[in-house]
Amino acid sequence: MKVALQEVIGLFVDDGALALAIIGIVAGSTILAALLPGSPLFAGSALALGCPSLLVVNTMRAAKESRKTCTHGDQV
Repeated sequence: MKVALQEVIGLFVDDGALALAIIGIVAGSTILAALLPGSPLFAGSALALGCPSLLVVNTMRAAKESRKTCTHGDQV
């Protein structure tokens, strides 16, 4: 049962750094929304631009690490 639960959690939190960065973006946009209640555009922009940008950066980093690993033959 414990292994199954770890697998389910792993589906959502495969990359801990990405998960923490997304939490940071969500927290930052929440703070923006609280500080500027009359301008929800700022908080929305932080989410709309921050999360996809973070995903692109993380994907590029993972691809680079994957290429490096495959090139040296350490892992497939």
